[in-house]
Amino acid sequence: MKIVSCANLLAFLALSLLVPATAMAQDAACQREQLPEPPRVIYRCPNGLVLEAEAAANLDLAEQPGQQRPAAASLSDKALLIEVEPGSGPFQILTPHAIAAVRGTAYAVDVTRDATSVFVIRGEVGVSRTDGSQAVTLRPGEGVDVSAAQPLTVKVWGQQRVESLLARFAR
Repeated sequence: MKIVSCANLLAFLALSLLVPATAMAQDAACQREQLPEPPRVIYRCPNGLVLEAEAAANLDLAEQPGQQRPAAASLSDKALLIEVEPGSGPFQILTPHAIAAVRGTAYAVDVTRDATSVFVIRGEVGVSRTDGSQAVTLRPGEGVDVSAAQPLTVKVWGQQRVESLLARFAR
């Protein structure tokens, strides 16, 4: 049995408190990189999957034994930019309000307490309510806001809204 000194344990605990829980949401196969302006974390995973999360995003990657990369991620707060290479297999984002599933695309998901917004940069994204009661398909330039109070309505997002969302990822 290895004995840890009190000083080492306190140093570990102090460091753990300084590292946000979201920074620990990492699949061992994904390489993690922190970027300062704006603050965000990039996860580069095998098979052409890149996830770029706002620094304060509450992100959990779903690991499956025997898979090269996560097949899904759970996002419960803030925004995430997702890039999936064509032909690399399916990937989905699960939020409290919606499920966004794709094959080969780039899109952004933004979660607040009351709604999930999904915007497609390229490719196609299927978005459904978590209970599967309603689903839509988004194409480039289109987005949808998923909340309990509104039906899913696909809209072409205005330039200001797109720029505001993508600026959170230095784009």
